[in-house]
Amino acid sequence: MTDEPSNDNVRAESNPGPLDAPGQAAILLVESLLHALIARSLISVSEALEIVEIASEVKTEIWEEMGTPASTLRKSLAILQAISTSLKHDLPPA
Repeated sequence: MTDEPSNDNVRAESNPGPLDAPGQAAILLVESLLHALIARSLISVSEALEIVEIASEVKTEIWEEMGTPASTLRKSLAILQAISTSLKHDLPPA
């Protein structure tokens, strides 16, 4: 595996696996949008983290209804966790 960054703060070896091109583009777009909203003070970092947390909760709640394999759920949650980790780097120092 490569050691090149795959987004702001997550190395490729910690990524859950390959994504298709539309999936990669969608994730990059969403993460970039969250960072842009924070940079423009339209939402706080805490609000962005809450959005990611809600997405994780919803994914967990609906995965079985959708007939999604558990491995896909784990990959989805890992991606959302990587976004959350990236956003936490924007938190002001305590």
